[in-house]
Amino acid sequence: MPASLLALSATAVLVISACSSGGGLASPGASAAVLASGATSAAAPGAASIDASAPAAATRIEVALTDALKIELASSSVPLGVPVTFVIKNTGTGEHEFYLGDEAAQSAHEQEMVDSGMAHGETDGVSVPPGETKELTYTFTKAGETLAGCHVAGHYAAGMKAAITVVS
Repeated sequence: MPASLLALSATAVLVISACSSGGGLASPGASAAVLASGATSAAAPGAASIDASAPAAATRIEVALTDALKIELASSSVPLGVPVTFVIKNTGTGEHEFYLGDEAAQSAHEQEMVDSGMAHGETDGVSVPPGETKELTYTFTKAGETLAGCHVAGHYAAGMKAAITVVS
């Protein structure tokens, strides 16, 4: 791997580690100083520093779609304004989908799925065949509560949805 990609990967790991641990160094002896919001610190000579005002690294969340008509999220809290990649695995034997939106958007999408014969063309939803894994990257632009839902016939009405909290 080229040195520039290694440096970029190391920076991303430090940012993700800092986000998950509340700030500070990724580990004892780490070579980069991570600044908390509003804090100032001098980095060691030759060490890279990461400005807290810089965009945060993308977040990945594992999702399972099950035959028990459940959407199981590894985390139900997502950051505002940061790309979130949902890694969605259909662990079941039937078709499922993963669609993001508030209750009004879920209702509108339910009708769209009926009208289109289950075709997907949006950037806020994906159909996932049995046994397959797909990714959906989405940037939330409004803090608060939203939903993930499956609109295969009867699934949403049977409770195949999960609440997601978008935090700023």
